[in-house]
Amino acid sequence: MLDALSRAAKAFIGVFQAGGDTFVDLVTGILPLLIVLLTAVNAIIRFVGEERINKMGEFAGRPGLAFAPLRFLVLPVVAVFFLTNPACYSMGAFLEERNKPAFYDSAVSFVHPILGLFPHANPAELFVWLGIARGVQQAGFAQIDLAVRYFLVGLVVILLRGIVTQGIANILFARMAPDQEDDTQAERTAGGATA
Repeated sequence: MLDALSRAAKAFIGVFQAGGDTFVDLVTGILPLLIVLLTAVNAIIRFVGEERINKMGEFAGRPGLAFAPLRFLVLPVVAVFFLTNPACYSMGAFLEERNKPAFYDSAVSFVHPILGLFPHANPAELFVWLGIARGVQQAGFAQIDLAVRYFLVGLVVILLRGIVTQGIANILFARMAPDQEDDTQAERTAGGATA
């Protein structure tokens, strides 16, 4: 009985020791990397200029299918890389209301695939990537191969999701248009009656 209690106590404290070891690994390994990456990204933003990044967002928001790859591929990648999660969604402010749902879908779908190559983009979810990467490494495969494949598949997925979500949004906006026109007409009538 005493031996069982001793083993249970050792197992209990072992969980916290393993957590402490993992924490020390993160502090000595990934934390300096994240600080250097964030410093580099901020330097690039200052070098390129916030105005240019904002102008790119306005250009990507132009109407037409020709701008879809720019809106749902290039803009989300740049936003996630430079602004990181969750600030990357603010780039949608430069798009028309009709394009915002699809941009958001593309951007939110890319905050994980970018982690393997650029962990600064979504550090809050880094533990997910590190867990998968550690398992891949223990299986004898290279972590960088996984990171590159994850990134490339993410690019395809965000473009497809953006286009599909844009199609769905167009249908929903078209259905809402008559209702909004009725509401606007009712407001004009009510405003004219009170004036």
